[in-house]
Amino acid sequence: MMQNLLLEEGGLVQVESVNLQVATYSKFQPQSPDFLDITNPKAVLENALRNFACLTTGDVIAINYNEKIYELRVMETKPDKAVSIIECDMNVDFDAPLGYKEPERHTPYEEPTDVEADHSEYVADIGFRAFSGSGNRLDGKKKGIDPSPTPLKPGDIRRGIPNYDFKIGTITFIRNSRPQAKKVEEDDSLTRFIAFSGEGQSLRKKGRKP
Repeated sequence: MMQNLLLEEGGLVQVESVNLQVATYSKFQPQSPDFLDITNPKAVLENALRNFACLTTGDVIAINYNEKIYELRVMETKPDKAVSIIECDMNVDFDAPLGYKEPERHTPYEEPTDVEADHSEYVADIGFRAFSGSGNRLDGKKKGIDPSPTPLKPGDIRRGIPNYDFKIGTITFIRNSRPQAKKVEEDDSLTRFIAFSGEGQSLRKKGRKP
């Protein structure tokens, strides 16, 4: 307190009685990065503020924790620059400590991805190729000639035509069969059934009588 009032031993102090509003919010700035070593700083500060009756913006308060002195500057108080902290419900916030530097964030190493192959140079190969496999001999010997299938031309590939009338939830079975042409009606005389119209055969030839 004497340090905040810039007093020395034997100095003259003039005291005036005032009424202060009850504190609702206060913000503190630790004067050393060592304050970050405290596990629960709000609980430590709450316990230390029981020894104080009021706070004023710009003052520096000192708290004793684990046989070490930590200084904190009062950066902001609400609802006034000077507030009473006796029997109050006050929200506490902390500013970055004086001289604190954020640790550098190292970007994780990313492995180089393989360059995607350009498929535009590949010849479109869709459909069935007859006899495109390699041949085998019965005696087990390998044939020296390798099959060399002729590549298909892009113009020979048939592509499907989209169905623009497609409706969700319906299945359409498309068949490539064509309707057969009507057969020419045959003559009724050829198709009409005639009983006993075949020729007879005899096992022996009949001779003529003299």
